[in-house]
Amino acid sequence: MSGIEKGDRRLRVAYRLVANRPVAIRTFHRRTADGHLRLCRTEAAWGGAVLEAMLGMLVGAFLIIRVEELRKPRLALRMIAPHSADYPEGRPAKQGHVVTLEAVNEVLPRWARWMSRNAAQQCRALVTFHHMDGQNIFGRSMPVKWVRTPEALPMPIHLPDGQLFGLLVDPERIMREPRVDIAPGEASELDVAVRFDNESECYGWNMDSYKSTPPWRNPTWRLAAGRYLVRVQVFSGDQSCTGLFRLINDVPADAFRLAPALTTDKVM
Repeated sequence: MSGIEKGDRRLRVAYRLVANRPVAIRTFHRRTADGHLRLCRTEAAWGGAVLEAMLGMLVGAFLIIRVEELRKPRLALRMIAPHSADYPEGRPAKQGHVVTLEAVNEVLPRWARWMSRNAAQQCRALVTFHHMDGQNIFGRSMPVKWVRTPEALPMPIHLPDGQLFGLLVDPERIMREPRVDIAPGEASELDVAVRFDNESECYGWNMDSYKSTPPWRNPTWRLAAGRYLVRVQVFSGDQSCTGLFRLINDVPADAFRLAPALTTDKVM
């Protein structure tokens, strides 16, 4: 039993078992003019009701946490068909063959589509190239270029008569680390590697490729003819996804491609 006394009032609490259920018996007293305590009222608080309230709070907290987890971005990587591009006169190559991946922010399960998933914001990606035994070829990661980000090319300035006056270099395009936002259910493509004309070697492709020597063929990311493992990681806040693929570069240029990694393929 415990009690609290304040002025001419007193509260006492006693605990009893009633039908094997804990009950808190609270008695309220008021002191009369002659100094005696007079019982005002008695209340009983069933322990089961307290437990039910606590259980309800726990279930509510679990549901809130579960909903917030569901609404977080969920990233995945998908292969898409390689594509070729023809370049005009004056460019460093006549034709390029590019292998590309797609990062997608998956939609919620059908039963949970009464709410919406959050966008994957400020997504960045890294690529590592490996020998077939898993060894990292360059010993570091290559930041990727998202396809929809502006190319790091000088912008031509023309006079009113159409003549070329000069080139404007935007350092923001060259120095900035490419990042994109991906809405739920949408995807954004990222470049992995490119192969030019009838050359046998390919090159990792990113923003540095525009200012490399020779142009577009960055020797830092040069890969001779052969087959390689490619690991791609995409990050958005505390969310990330990783994919492992095979880069097929011992074939003609029009067959240059990515392929799914085997279950036995591992990288270091």
